[in-house]
Amino acid sequence: MNSTKKARLEAAGWKVGTAAEFLDLNKQQAAFVEMKLALARCLHALRIRRKLSQSRVAELVGSSQSRVAKMESGDPSVSIDLLLRAVLAIGGSPAAVVRALASRKKLTPA
Repeated sequence: MNSTKKARLEAAGWKVGTAAEFLDLNKQQAAFVEMKLALARCLHALRIRRKLSQSRVAELVGSSQSRVAKMESGDPSVSIDLLLRAVLAIGGSPAAVVRALASRKKLTPA
């Protein structure tokens, strides 16, 4: 958010902060959420690039299409283990996982 918009919101009585601050997450919790979301984005991008349906990914992982949709949306009920297995099942490499984690978006200010 640019500083002008932030100042305008604060002047109007709004409190401006990060998602991590709003959720009262410590650094470790915020990093964990960031990693799960990065893996979810990686899975979605890889699935689209490989022209796979969610149903096909579900078959490869041994899960359901609705579970794959939850994986891609970052649903909190999805484990990091399942996200990793799905990325690898559709041809993602460990290097792709590392790149996704390294480029994750921050919930906390730098």
